[in-house]
Amino acid sequence: MSASFDKFFDQDGNIREGVLTGNTWLKLLTDTDNVYVNAERLDSIGSLSGKETLMYVMRTLDILDEISSEKELNKQEKDVIETVLKWSEVAKGGLSKERNEWRKKGYPIDIHNIASAEIYKDETGDDGLIYTLIKTHGVIGQCIRGEISVSANKELLAYRKYNALDMKRLLLVLNECIIRAVSDKIWDSVKVSTKSLIDNIVSGELTEFSPQYRLQRLCPGEMEFFGSDVDFFAKEIFPKYELWYFEAALSSFDMGQIRTILTNTVKEIEISGQEVLHLNFKPLADSLLYDYEGKKHVNVYKKRIIEKYLLDSSVQNVDIDVKIENKSAFVDFKFSKVCEKLIEFCVEAERSGLLTFEKSIIVLYDMFGFRRDAFDRLNNEDKYLMTMNNVSASTKDSIIDYVTGESVVDVGSGGGILLDKLEGKFPDKQIIGTDISTNVIETLDQKKHREGHKWNVLVHNFVDSTMEREVGSIIFSSILHEIYSYTEGTNGKFDIDSVKLALRNAYDSLGKGGRIIIRDGVKTSGNAVRKIRFKTEAGLDFFKNYVKDFKGLKDIPEEKKVLFIDEDKLTVAGDINFIREFLFTYTWGIESYAHEVQEQFGYFTLEQYREFFEELGAKVIVAKELLEPGYPDNLGQYLNLLDENGNVVEYPASNCIIVAEK
Repeated sequence: MSASFDKFFDQDGNIREGVLTGNTWLKLLTDTDNVYVNAERLDSIGSLSGKETLMYVMRTLDILDEISSEKELNKQEKDVIETVLKWSEVAKGGLSKERNEWRKKGYPIDIHNIASAEIYKDETGDDGLIYTLIKTHGVIGQCIRGEISVSANKELLAYRKYNALDMKRLLLVLNECIIRAVSDKIWDSVKVSTKSLIDNIVSGELTEFSPQYRLQRLCPGEMEFFGSDVDFFAKEIFPKYELWYFEAALSSFDMGQIRTILTNTVKEIEISGQEVLHLNFKPLADSLLYDYEGKKHVNVYKKRIIEKYLLDSSVQNVDIDVKIENKSAFVDFKFSKVCEKLIEFCVEAERSGLLTFEKSIIVLYDMFGFRRDAFDRLNNEDKYLMTMNNVSASTKDSIIDYVTGESVVDVGSGGGILLDKLEGKFPDKQIIGTDISTNVIETLDQKKHREGHKWNVLVHNFVDSTMEREVGSIIFSSILHEIYSYTEGTNGKFDIDSVKLALRNAYDSLGKGGRIIIRDGVKTSGNAVRKIRFKTEAGLDFFKNYVKDFKGLKDIPEEKKVLFIDEDKLTVAGDINFIREFLFTYTWGIESYAHEVQEQFGYFTLEQYREFFEELGAKVIVAKELLEPGYPDNLGQYLNLLDENGNVVEYPASNCIIVAEK
């Protein structure tokens, strides 16, 4: 605690007997049900105690005691500053009854320097120097931050020469106390500017800062703005309004978004027809912040919804919220109840940890029947399709060489990159794209008309039916493992019959000489044991989560999937197929975990592919397996793969290419 605090409180934090007598300022700061603090200065929202304002005032008094001798303050000067510091924050205190009375009197209690001055005058009858210093308390700092005009200090001009007081010294000490009590670092950065502005006030010069300078001070750091932005502030904002909590609320937005917020705020003010002198963004600052892992963060879910509204004001479920009281406009955004619940869901899921968060999002997929794969399809279908189109297509290029016949079907066309490649290589063939997602087909259809493609698309699922007419080639590129992982067969998910049914229907859709072309994961033959030695505990944690969450490989007894986990040596051992599935999930990282853990990438060995197609009467003309080079390159950073005896071994094959001809 501080020395000033100890004057008024005992070691248990209880107020000392009799100290409230004659100290109304202290009663208002201690006996309050109002928690008012600039969240910008907090490390954690959860750290709020309700005593922040009181402790801030105590720090200002401590600093005054510390520097009064150094600054050679006389007793009258110190007494004036001490009184100002004690009373300057009282509008943030008081009980609800008192605060309501202040509002009825017209005191703008959220513009706390003005309201505190009026409360002081009510209590003491003084409307002189101390009243004026309370009223202008913090204004110099706001000028330096670009929030208000220099002319807001004009009331100080009447006291430039006041009795035995050195006003320059008095103002400098007062501002050092109030700024250092927030942060010594901030004081170090502004003390030269503070001294310069005080020099001007004492000399009677209230020269305004340029709009360019004010905007630079309002938007510190890397925020970019242009001449049009300076003109906007110079004409629409600076001459009309003081800005409160501007940086605290708006620093995470870009200048275009800030201008939209301000423009919409001004429109609401004009519609109201009320006089407004202050734009107060504290409600927005408070609502945008929350705690994650014990630290304050911007609520990115709420911010993204606001950003969408700022791009298109017709967006439903969110709108700007401007409340006007005592010439102040309080700015925030209001959300529909549905929108608030969704934000709440995302925040709570995130607080459970990233893995739980990703898995919680899957709950929404299950509830609403959205398609699920390695991409976040719920909140950004466009991003999914763009990602699909940007995927390296080297293997896809190679499988195109096996196409035959006059028509070719791309199963699960996604973003359409394979359709484009097929059209480029076979301009005279009929190319058909399919997907089980109506949204994907609609987007592909738009792409077709926008870019002038000849291929066609349709909603189709080979698990359900054959094509309506015979085709020359059918390509399954990284699709069959999704059919295997997500289709609810008679035995639930991970039912090989779903893959067999899709392939039979595809085979029946071929004309004579037609081909099924597969590019997908491959299962490893045999039941060898493989070990993994992780290089970090994070890798072992990932593995333990995978063991708990992965539901595939039903053909392997549970006790054989994982043979042991040695936490001390960061080593695990298990069946080669379980280890292989883990490896090729781990390489995608924790962000994709919730999706990837639901999929079994290898469902047939190379030999099982051969046997199945031969049973159909097909001729297997290509059957080869390969290891994508990116897998060992990436995984080598995090682990070593060993055989049963602890020797380093090569990774099992990850993919295969199968071509079966009718």
